Amino acid sequence: MYSEEEGEKAVRIARSVIEAHVRGEQPVYIEYPSVFDGKGGVFVTLNKYPSGDLRGCIGYPEPVLKLKEALPQAAMSASRDPRFMPLRPDELDGIIVEVTLLTPPEEVEYDTPSELPKKISCGRDGLIISRGYNSGLLLPQVPVEYDWSEEEFLDHTCMKAGLPKDSWRRGNCTVKRFRGTIYAEVEPAGKVERRGF
Repeated sequence: MYSEEEGEKAVRIARSVIEAHVRGEQPVYIEYPSVFDGKGGVFVTLNKYPSGDLRGCIGYPEPVLKLKEALPQAAMSASRDPRFMPLRPDELDGIIVEVTLLTPPEEVEYDTPSELPKKISCGRDGLIISRGYNSGLLLPQVPVEYDWSEEEFLDHTCMKAGLPKDSWRRGNCTVKRFRGTIYAEVEPAGKVERRGF
């Protein structure tokens, strides 16, 4: 998918964009790797350091934009995630920047809903569940962080979509899975490592 160097570059770009945006400065010129000219899904997550508490997470699950366009937009949006107050300049030294680079979502084929848990894997797959106008997404790292089973992962993705948690059991939802490669700072503005979810 992407090399270690490209993953690290994605995190460095995200931090640079966030810092300039939060400080109200013009972003510095960024030279993107040529592979970022291709369309790709991406999420930017901000976590407080050292607690790991979520501070913002926004992204593009579908490859609708070139990665060099989606990445900075996701980074700016993560700094003003509507679930939280906008990120302040004095918080920049206390956050970890994490970038998840995604594969295109694919619909999970199944005959009966009871097959669904066997068709996904916590720690490998991210999920998108939709019905009508409702849609919810959870990244691959989420069920690992909360030690969920595949059934619980499906339940929580339904709830993220604003649906009853057992909606997937009724067989009237569309379920898509995707994979993500996660790159994150070890400490604020520090070394970047690939996370093994």
